[in-house]
Amino acid sequence: MESFLSIGFSHHYEIIIKTKSLEERFFYIEKCATEFWNYRLLQSNLKANLYEKQGKLPNNFSTTISDANLSLKALLSFKDEYLLDFINIESPGDEIDERVLENGIVMNIKNFIMSLGKDFSFIGNQHRLIVSEREYFIDLLFFNRQLQCLVAIELKRGEFKPEYLGKMNFYLSALDDLVRLPHENRSIGIILCKSKTEKIVEYAFRDTSKPMGVSTYSLTTELPEQYKNILPNEDELRKLM
Repeated sequence: MESFLSIGFSHHYEIIIKTKSLEERFFYIEKCATEFWNYRLLQSNLKANLYEKQGKLPNNFSTTISDANLSLKALLSFKDEYLLDFINIESPGDEIDERVLENGIVMNIKNFIMSLGKDFSFIGNQHRLIVSEREYFIDLLFFNRQLQCLVAIELKRGEFKPEYLGKMNFYLSALDDLVRLPHENRSIGIILCKSKTEKIVEYAFRDTSKPMGVSTYSLTTELPEQYKNILPNEDELRKLM
């Protein structure tokens, strides 16, 4: 009841018209009350279907994080899919370069942090690591206060590939040895890619020792599947013009 009364009418109205079940409504009411979501953030999370996406990403947290409570917190801190509707890219798809996506996120870092959720702090992009006199760069580096750990995010333009975990494993080892403070928990890595095949991700995670997860991203400039064959494609539009 306290959570219900602590948010405004506009929040309640938006939740009622955009949700289907009582459990889903309670979920968003609790989030608004405890995490102080404003109306815009509520709209964004409803659009991204946070209720269905949170805690669903493929991961190895249960086998790599010994503390069961911390493992659950880690799972609930990340989503299976992130809606990057604040990034304006003319031709989204597999052709998009990772650096273009990274620049779009950095230019809109506040919106990206809002997409990630509470307790994330941005450390930097292309974070530099020196290992045996060689330079390595992590696409995006964050710190999560609730998890008390560094979070490395690697951006991939296409479908998930098993070899991505090997590179992330290397980054996490270096972060834990060279950057992590003594009181902090082990670093977590997230591969953010355009798409993934569940079975490939499942096999890739077997016998891994560093806590990692795989999420996907979508852009609102992409057409829904049901409309792709109705409207002319990019080449056809050029000919018409």
